[in-house]
Amino acid sequence: MRQEVIVSSGRAVATDMNMWADGPSFKYHRFSFALTKRLMDLSFALLCLPIMLVLAFGIFVANPIWNPGKLFFRQRRMGRHGKPFTMWKFRTMLDNGAAVRDANAPLDADRITSLGRLLRRSKLDELPNILNILTGDMSLIGPRPDAFEHATEYALSVPRYRKRFTVRPGITGLAQVRGGYADNLRSVRRKARYDSFYIRNRSILLELSIIFATIGVVLSGFGQR
Repeated sequence: MRQEVIVSSGRAVATDMNMWADGPSFKYHRFSFALTKRLMDLSFALLCLPIMLVLAFGIFVANPIWNPGKLFFRQRRMGRHGKPFTMWKFRTMLDNGAAVRDANAPLDADRITSLGRLLRRSKLDELPNILNILTGDMSLIGPRPDAFEHATEYALSVPRYRKRFTVRPGITGLAQVRGGYADNLRSVRRKARYDSFYIRNRSILLELSIIFATIGVVLSGFGQR
């Protein structure tokens, strides 16, 4: 079965939705995995919610000195089935640039604040993503969602990229722990290969291995920007 995903350019992108066999055992496996994964997501989000609130208060107090501007950063990202959603993060950059940079433009590193650099290195800037987990737009593990405009362009030019739309995007994923930050077309192609592998081989064991690998990434600062 194939599903048409309409992107902002007005062109349709077909995504392969037949990721699982149709036999009864596979249907049960799919349901069992999806239910377990969702319960893991909700448990994680609820456990982290008090931490996020405490951290938000601390950042709010520190912002006037080390991170002038709004507390949160919101951006339209492309999610499951190509649908847009608003992703929440703690703001780490000066609010004086374009809302969305060009898909192939380098990161505006000069706009990262001193507090923002600390948040990025520790990955704490992504903690508000738990709000997106609670609303069902994201999962703990999955392909990291790109800005809607970037995803529109990549879906039409990067092999395997469209497979990402068959699952919920994640706070962390195989591409993040293996490939690091993707800031150019070559790294986006690498990210799409990792994401494609994850989607084909989804399992609770793989989810857990990515969680443990993410802890190592946070401690080492791998792939930070």
